[in-house]
Amino acid sequence: MEQGLKGIFALFGGLALFLYGMDALSRSLETAAGQRMKRLLMVLAGSPVRGVLAGAAVTAVLQSSSAVTVMVLGFVSAGLLTLRQAVPVIFGCNIGTTITAQLLAFRLEDVRGLVLLAGLLLCFACAGQKARAIGRAVFAFGLLFEGIAGMSTALAPLAQSPVFALWLARVRHRPWMGLLAGLCMTLTVQSSSATIAVLQSVAARPGPQGGSLLGLAGALPVLLGDNIGTTVTALLASIGQSRDTKRAAAAHALFNLTGAAAFCALLPWYAGLVAMISPKGPELEVIARQLANAHTLFNLICTAVWLPLTPLMVRLVCRLVPDRPPKARNS
Repeated sequence: MEQGLKGIFALFGGLALFLYGMDALSRSLETAAGQRMKRLLMVLAGSPVRGVLAGAAVTAVLQSSSAVTVMVLGFVSAGLLTLRQAVPVIFGCNIGTTITAQLLAFRLEDVRGLVLLAGLLLCFACAGQKARAIGRAVFAFGLLFEGIAGMSTALAPLAQSPVFALWLARVRHRPWMGLLAGLCMTLTVQSSSATIAVLQSVAARPGPQGGSLLGLAGALPVLLGDNIGTTVTALLASIGQSRDTKRAAAAHALFNLTGAAAFCALLPWYAGLVAMISPKGPELEVIARQLANAHTLFNLICTAVWLPLTPLMVRLVCRLVPDRPPKARNS
């Protein structure tokens, strides 16, 4: 019992370090390049394709889809972007956020000390504000892998727990449970990057039979649930804002909900496609990369489907969030 509690505390400690690293990385990169990124959004949001590219690029640099989505909602609220311009940018944000999972799949925990030292030296050696911000970003990047290492260490004994193995077996054979687990995890920590990092760590642990605890087919519904949960931040940020701001947040939710429903219905084909485009090898060695590729594939396909249908998306969210009826005049 005591060992189990220690493992849970160590897991949450690693998660806390990861979340702090994500927040520090996002803030440091915004200090270094935030104004340029905002101008890039404004310049490139003129056409749907350029809007997607702008959203993907800014999110890849700032490493926070929630921050960029809230930024876009702010532009819509201020009248700087129309709803039709904002929707493709939000699609691009979903693509850009997959970069984090791709970076984490390289499993750079062994060099995290070097990354932390490099970031610390940059912070102290550089005089300019932007250069020091880059140093803080490098240090925060090292904290991400420190958090991943902490979670992996905590999961090692937890993975041998019969109760934990039984719960994962249920998730593995009931996709709806995985979907709900991913949704609840992201709602709790408010970061899909963090929950996907946890998922990659759990999936890379060996089970009783020697293979992955979850397996690719068991992990994919959790990943889809993560994508649904990440829309809540934008929905919360739209409360009390203009109608178009609420509609842009609704477009973000609709994009992920429809995609998750379709991919969950086609789960065997989805898993087969991910396995086909990912590196081959022992399951425990490649599953983190498979999940990163699955995350990217989901958002690329959803964007390819929805981008030509942007006018339809705009009409749908306008129906979901209709204009207020005019007040009747007193006779």
